[in-house]
Amino acid sequence: MTITDTDHRAEDPVLDDPVLDDPAWSALSGTHAHLAEGGDLARRYPADVSPFAAVRTWDDPGVWDAVLDLVGHGAEFPAPPESVVLPHGWVRGDPFAGVQLVETERLHGRPDDEAVVLGAADVPEMLDLVARAQPGPFLPRTYLLGRYVGIRRDGRLVAMAGERLRPAGWTEISAVATDERHRGQGLASRLVLDVVHHVQERGERAMMHASAGNTNAIRLYESLGFRLRRRLAFGTVRTPVSTGRTPVSG
Repeated sequence: MTITDTDHRAEDPVLDDPVLDDPAWSALSGTHAHLAEGGDLARRYPADVSPFAAVRTWDDPGVWDAVLDLVGHGAEFPAPPESVVLPHGWVRGDPFAGVQLVETERLHGRPDDEAVVLGAADVPEMLDLVARAQPGPFLPRTYLLGRYVGIRRDGRLVAMAGERLRPAGWTEISAVATDERHRGQGLASRLVLDVVHHVQERGERAMMHASAGNTNAIRLYESLGFRLRRRLAFGTVRTPVSTGRTPVSG
């Protein structure tokens, strides 16, 4: 996740919270450390939990070997900032534009009486809904990252939302999905506010990421009380295919 724009940070201490500059590393070295694979320089979630991975810093010469040890040769890893020069054999992929949204004082969570907590037994339905609604990555054990809730109609899961990254003091709301036949009923808003309620109850703030092109969703989240913090470039690098070591930290 590469940050490309800082115009919206202003002097607001919420917008300026440094853990939001690298929420994946904060989560993997904090609340989600029990799920993390890797070491002091590079970490990731298990492949069936989340595709997110991060490094402590790109300034340490040993980071390249740490990433290579973690993901192997010819594998993808979240890209460093454009200003970071890649070692020989590492290749950047094409990034896509995204946004990071954070709560404002206008965001007031509220529990929803119809929301049911989802868990392991609900995974097949959750995966099916995600496949149809395309809210972003959701894998067989993503539910381990936090609290996921849904709404059922005639026993069938038709809407869901939940918690993903947990950087210090924050919770990312993710997997906001509604069955096409049940859109326009406000189900997504209700579930987001239910998740927000539980986040705020434990003294944390809510945040979100979205594709910059998903303008309808961004307008919805802004209407609920989120605001833009940063524009991002979501991109990856591919590690060298060669079995030789990275000639950086030796």
